[in-house]
Amino acid sequence: MEIKKISENKKHFLDLLLLADEQESMIDKYLERGELFALYDDGLKSVCVVTQESDDICELKNIATYEKWHGHGYGSKLLRHIFAYYKDRYKTMLVGTGAVPKSLRFYQKNGFEISHRIKNFFTDNYDHPMFEDGVQLVDMVYLSKAL
Repeated sequence: MEIKKISENKKHFLDLLLLADEQESMIDKYLERGELFALYDDGLKSVCVVTQESDDICELKNIATYEKWHGHGYGSKLLRHIFAYYKDRYKTMLVGTGAVPKSLRFYQKNGFEISHRIKNFFTDNYDHPMFEDGVQLVDMVYLSKAL
């Protein structure tokens, strides 16, 4: 297994990024200013994008694993890598997600705690209704983790 920081041709990973954020115009808002990491294990399995939000806060904007590899621990391995990578640069990492039990469990299992909510984020910022596990995404639930 190898995790690489990707500095060029980030759009090459768009198919995978769209699994976690299905509107390309939203990905465009953070992709170039963010740092992209790709996890390979006999081929590409997962990616994530992290942005600087302040001097001591970074945000995990996107993390995605190809569906056939869900449940193999690749997302958690990628998170452990970026926690170690950023621990000396930032005090806190944030992540925003929909109010979907499966997603919230994944982040909480990896040390995040619910922080706050942005009402109507998905309905106000996306050009179409979004669903995950049969649940329409409305509010953005933010979680935080001390690094």
